[in-house]
Amino acid sequence: MARSKKKAAKRAAPRKKVAAPRDAIGLLKADHRQVETWFEQFESSRSADKKKTLARQVCQALTVHTQIEEEIFYPAFLEATDDKDTHHEAEVEHQGAKRLIAEIESSGPDDDYYDAKMKVLSEMIKHHVKEEEQRDGMFARARQSDLDLKALGEQLAARKGELMQAG
Repeated sequence: MARSKKKAAKRAAPRKKVAAPRDAIGLLKADHRQVETWFEQFESSRSADKKKTLARQVCQALTVHTQIEEEIFYPAFLEATDDKDTHHEAEVEHQGAKRLIAEIESSGPDDDYYDAKMKVLSEMIKHHVKEEEQRDGMFARARQSDLDLKALGEQLAARKGELMQAG
């Protein structure tokens, strides 16, 4: 009996090389962590080339992330919760981030305001992420609703893949 328990425990142990299917919130949070890492690397970099590469990565990731949230997650959230205030605030925050992303993408490290724009974008995103992830935030409300977060995660992942290939 002890032997079969060990085998079952081995089989049940998570495999590190195979990505586990994520629900919608897991996927969106993973995007948040990746962008946070790139912002930190940008802040500590002294290389103009490295900064340009990181800024491009951040801008592309945020562009895709905002699009999948706006196309898939936010409408599903609004329908499931009828929480217009949270939904509308998130949409307005996205609009502000998109304007700044466009400015960053049209400039480069030789622009006197490049680092400042990235810093402000980083602060905007930190605020937005905090609101989505806090205890009573959008993600918590989504978990409390009847949303099928696994199916929504599959839709988000598929759309993200399409957008990443196109971009």
